[in-house]
Amino acid sequence: MDISVAGRLNVADVLASPKEKVVRQAIAPSGWTKGRSGTVDVLIGSPSAINFDGPHPSIREIWKLEEALAHVENDYDLVLVDCAPSLNALTRTAWAASDRVVVVTEPGLFSVAAADRALRAIEEIRRGLSPRLQPLGIIVNRARVQSLEHQFRIKELRDMFGPLVLAPQLPERTSLQQAQGAAKPLHIWPGESAQEMARNFDQLLERVMRTARMGEYAQR
Repeated sequence: MDISVAGRLNVADVLASPKEKVVRQAIAPSGWTKGRSGTVDVLIGSPSAINFDGPHPSIREIWKLEEALAHVENDYDLVLVDCAPSLNALTRTAWAASDRVVVVTEPGLFSVAAADRALRAIEEIRRGLSPRLQPLGIIVNRARVQSLEHQFRIKELRDMFGPLVLAPQLPERTSLQQAQGAAKPLHIWPGESAQEMARNFDQLLERVMRTARMGEYAQR
């Protein structure tokens, strides 16, 4: 995301010591917004974060990211926390710091079971730790509309989870991998395929903003 990490701390430092000074030293501006309105900042990641991903975190450990983000959340309209596809400590720590959770799945054989397991874990966190936490929905990723198997699995997800399955589904496109490989924003990547994907992400962002009553949806 075009960030400079020199002289910065990272998320592992934040989880070790969630003080305001540490948090702010771990945040860097993204160069993707140069020449554009708005600001995107990144809390720098680190492979060392795996040290905080045990299967049985304490209550104190689960609340560390919430404690850290509380120092800076008023500086931002939206905070996105990306999680690995597991239900260990880092994911639960991220959920405890969140208002809404989006579950991302692919339309495969185990997609329904995986999504159901994630939603049950969200409910567990909501009941036990964070009453404000709610599932925002399920995003189907890397869908191939020509595949009968994918069509069947998407229908299976809709039958089980109804309106929680968000539209649009994200199709599998090489433009996304190309933009990612070049470390460039998808929205400036050339080609109709990239622009189609950018529009899909815009629609999903609009859904997030509408649900959270942000921006133009704040007074509705």
